[in-house]
Amino acid sequence: MIAEAVGGWLANSLALIADAGHMLTDTAALTLTLGAIWFASRPATERKTYGYYRLEILAAFINAVVLVLLSLWVIYEAYERWSAPPEVKGLELTLIAIGGLIINLIGAWLLHSDHKDDLNMHGAWLHVIGDALGSVTAIAAGVLIVGFGWLWADAVSSLLISLIIIYGSWNLIRETINVLLEGTPAHINIAEVERAILETENVKAVHDLHVWTITSGMEALSAHVQYDETIAQPELLKRLRKRLHDEFGIDHLTIQMETPDFEEENVHFCQTGAHCFESKSREKAFNS
Repeated sequence: MIAEAVGGWLANSLALIADAGHMLTDTAALTLTLGAIWFASRPATERKTYGYYRLEILAAFINAVVLVLLSLWVIYEAYERWSAPPEVKGLELTLIAIGGLIINLIGAWLLHSDHKDDLNMHGAWLHVIGDALGSVTAIAAGVLIVGFGWLWADAVSSLLISLIIIYGSWNLIRETINVLLEGTPAHINIAEVERAILETENVKAVHDLHVWTITSGMEALSAHVQYDETIAQPELLKRLRKRLHDEFGIDHLTIQMETPDFEEENVHFCQTGAHCFESKSREKAFNS
């Protein structure tokens, strides 16, 4: 980061300065990622019954937002330079960018094993990959400046860096927001989960079905299951747990077992988002 910042100033390269600024956010992002991992390992308390798992998701969200903001600033600077490209030292730009690429490739390799299953680690990995791509485009800009004198290549490369970073960050923002809003995980089809429960022997109906993510790789499910009283509850729960684990990898289950004559007075939420009312008295009150 320091090498690219100083080199960008000496070479008058926006691409290097943009990459150095990106590395500065990486330093904060990786620190935030590490801190979130450490904090999330703390046990649950009476006030935080799920523990601190969500801090990892929050850290990933903050990292992604910071990346987008930084990229927008670089795009603005690139626009300013496009109209009047300043003198840029192409050779210095190329050599420093090659050094940055080597360091970033090492960092990406170190983070690669965990980034697919952990949104927090994925955010950190995106930072490093963004830097590596930034170094590649900076190298290309340096070569074009040295070979052809195309000073505008510096502004174009910084623009490309920013667009690549925004694309990756936007996907991460969507994933983290879905987790924070208790949305259904992207890899789980709620209709298929409902089908699997209904197809389980002795299950008559299911409602108030919810699937959400506590933290990366940890899905939870809650549901009200109406069952045939010819089977014992523990046996049916055992069947449901095995099926949901085998087909969807869901292990954290909260299932309320109900008999056909059970009448519930509480308000529920349908999968469409509208309020559902189980009892006729509640439905009548709602309509009036």
